[in-house]
Parts: sequence; structure tokens; C-alpha cells
Amino acid sequence: MSKVLTLLGASVGGAIGWWLGARIGTMTAFMVSTLGTGVGVYVGRRIADSMLA
Repeated sequence: MSKVLTLLGASVGGAIGWWLGARIGTMTAFMVSTLGTGVGVYVGRRIADSMLA
């Protein structure tokens, strides 16, 4: 379950980051998407830990 929530968080975070960054340009979209993916992984793991603990 932890891996599923981590993957889901990374996908959603990356998509939101790309959507926000694409308003400025492609390279900005890439960088913001990378940051969003990292935040999504963190949030997904925190949710998984709180559910399993």
C-alpha cells in the first residue's frame, strides 16, 4: 500500500507541477514538475505511514 500511495502522490504532484510551470515555459514546467514529484512522494509516504501505523 505504501508504494501505491507513493506512486499516486508522485504522479499527482508531478502533474500539478507541470500544469503550473507550463504557463511560463517548457523548462519551467519540467523543473516545477520535478519539485512537485518530490513533494508528492513525501506526502504519499506520510499518508501511508499514518494509515499503517
